[in-house]
Amino acid sequence: MKAKKTKGSKQNQWADHLTQRAKAENYPARSVYKLEEIQKKFKIMKSGDQVLDLGCAPGSWLLYAAKQVGVQGRVFGIDLQKIEIQLPGNVIAIKDNILALDDDRFLNQDKGFHIILSDMAPATTGRKDVDAFKSFELCNMALDVARKSLLAKGNFVCKIFQGNDFKKFEKDVKSAFKEYRVFKPESCRKQSKEIYIIAKGKK
Repeated sequence: MKAKKTKGSKQNQWADHLTQRAKAENYPARSVYKLEEIQKKFKIMKSGDQVLDLGCAPGSWLLYAAKQVGVQGRVFGIDLQKIEIQLPGNVIAIKDNILALDDDRFLNQDKGFHIILSDMAPATTGRKDVDAFKSFELCNMALDVARKSLLAKGNFVCKIFQGNDFKKFEKDVKSAFKEYRVFKPESCRKQSKEIYIIAKGKK
């Protein structure tokens, strides 16, 4: 007798499919396909761009961004966790806190970034309100970095958990950018509260 498939099992199969695909394509995590969807839909990166990836571990977004900007571009990553994978020559990643971005290893190398990416997420507690607030705090940090280090007309991508503070963050992003969209990639797990803010054209 065949076991009845549940909605959850279909989601797990989808997750497994993307995990297997990531492994086959030499990416350390399935999260790369979220960025791929964002890039295909919104064209946030182009050849020669300088990219900053906040919360870059385990490195999938670094690898994908490196391909998009090409050998003339540069990708910088920062995370509290060490990046274990081998990175291409146009990528630099450091183990540090994003609040330490005045570090000479970063800002002295470039006068600014064309794109700032943040896929940061808090360690979840199981309480949606607490997790959403922690996500909001991380997003505010990412937006502060974007205000300081993003070039004029630059683009900003930020993951946020939906919660009570979402509207405030949305308003803050809208005030700083000419274009603004909310997007949930198909590769996100359906039960996840995460969505992505796509902001283009820093004022």
